[in-house]
Amino acid sequence: MTNMVQNAKDQAAELAMAAYRAAAADGTLPQAEVHTAPVEIPRDTANGDFTTTFALAASKALRQPPRNIAQALLDHMDLEGSYFASAEIAGPGFLNFRLGQRWYEEVCAAVEQEGADYGRSNSLKGQKIMVEFVSANPTGPMHMGNARGGVLGDTLASVLAACGADVSREFYVNDAGHQIDKFARSIYARCVQQVYGEESYAFPEDGYQGDDIRELAQGFLTQAGDFPGSTREEVWMAAMSEYGLSVNLPKMKSDLQRYKINYDTWFYESTLHESGEVAETAAQLTRRGWTYEKDGALWLKTAEIMRENLRKAGKKEKDIEKLDLKDDVLRRANGFYTYFAADIAYHRNKFETRGFDRVINIWGADHHGHVARLKGALDALGLDGSGKLDIVLMQLVKLLRDGELVRMSKRTGKAISLSDLLDEVPVDAARWFFNAKPDTQMDFDLGLAVREDSENPIYYVEYAHARICSLEEKLAQEGLVVPASGTADLSLLTAEAEQLLIKQLAAWPDTIRMAAKAYDPSHVNRYLMELAGCFHRFYTACHIRQEAENVAAARLKLADCTRVVLKNGLALIGVDAPERM
Repeated sequence: MTNMVQNAKDQAAELAMAAYRAAAADGTLPQAEVHTAPVEIPRDTANGDFTTTFALAASKALRQPPRNIAQALLDHMDLEGSYFASAEIAGPGFLNFRLGQRWYEEVCAAVEQEGADYGRSNSLKGQKIMVEFVSANPTGPMHMGNARGGVLGDTLASVLAACGADVSREFYVNDAGHQIDKFARSIYARCVQQVYGEESYAFPEDGYQGDDIRELAQGFLTQAGDFPGSTREEVWMAAMSEYGLSVNLPKMKSDLQRYKINYDTWFYESTLHESGEVAETAAQLTRRGWTYEKDGALWLKTAEIMRENLRKAGKKEKDIEKLDLKDDVLRRANGFYTYFAADIAYHRNKFETRGFDRVINIWGADHHGHVARLKGALDALGLDGSGKLDIVLMQLVKLLRDGELVRMSKRTGKAISLSDLLDEVPVDAARWFFNAKPDTQMDFDLGLAVREDSENPIYYVEYAHARICSLEEKLAQEGLVVPASGTADLSLLTAEAEQLLIKQLAAWPDTIRMAAKAYDPSHVNRYLMELAGCFHRFYTACHIRQEAENVAAARLKLADCTRVVLKNGLALIGVDAPERM
């Protein structure tokens, strides 16, 4: 796949190295162990499109002032046939390159030829990566944190796949343990109260208080018929948890599908207990010497594991001692395994059983304290949790309407769930806004999300795509169609607005790479906003109608290349690219 930014960097580096070899050969510069020429894009491109710091980096080895080295390189540099029209010295010894027309033409040609694949790469080819996200507790409706994590996880998975990785999306269903017991007890209490009255049965202090529990109780009673009868309480509660999950899980799946999220795997915690993987994981930790028994419970030596990891990371002993490191219970005195034990077994299953090279979890910031503990437990199992498990922590979401904090749904009068949100805001707008930088708290403005003007970023970007589609349709009616591949004279695209737009098209492959490397898919949003802005400025400055036929054709081809990249970017975040608005 083509990356014209990287191609230009590579060529600039090779031109600098070739010039150095020529200067060293004729004695202008001394021979030295100099192997690379670092190339980057300067902050101010008025000074050049690319720059190399070769002269500054090599000054000590060559025992020459940087500007002398830069001048020698310039004197021995041959730009003939390259992407660059000129090179010049700047500052203390930077060597700046200015792009020639060939580069701009090849960017457009790459978009034209690769189409929907433009921007993709094989940089992660051969890597089997799991992205686990949302994994909401199935005891209640999905909330705004789940909405944010859903888009971040889904888009990150798309970004990683665009870099060639074999990616699997997974939802971990917590259908076992304490929260399911509490879920069942909550439904049971509401059932008794509905049959015998509110005062007849004390609701559990730690029970789930939501109206959804009352609705589940009513549904169960309608189905059960003979409640309570002579059936034992624990049997009823088992039936109630099964009923509650049978209602909640399909609703979660349908809400996520409505949100354009489809998982490769729904992994059930209960299977880990049924298969014996939790018990076996605890036994393996014991065999490795990382557990002990106390007060009838089995404990993991979490504090010792974390101390070892901190020492390896170079942390000072006095700083380690200040940390409040504690051990964790794996199996309670009553014989039941903890959620943490199940979580360790689950991640062992990811790496050891299913063979993922890397696992990425999208978690809420409130899970911060769990990160090092889980990685340490995997390290203790020999699974390199520190190196192969990555946790993306996302901050909270605040819902606003006209600047005011919103907590309740207008329709239901309850706390806003994902389903409520999608009743009020278009799915594409929700996906766009939630695909924000994960490590920052975000304000989701419900009013802004439905506005149809340039203040709404998703509208601004989608409008750019629709504007190009409309332009192409109208011009086709006038007899000017998008030129066939390779037929437009792209050398005519020399105006500043044209070249700035082409540079933005060229930046798309690097945007995907950076989003994958940083686990931050919001790079895509920022890129698309910049691309839409570049197109709108180009469209204002560079007319197509009334221009000479060859100029009009070249500009129309550039507009169509922009349409292709806009569509590619919107598709990556799961957003439609409308042809009309």
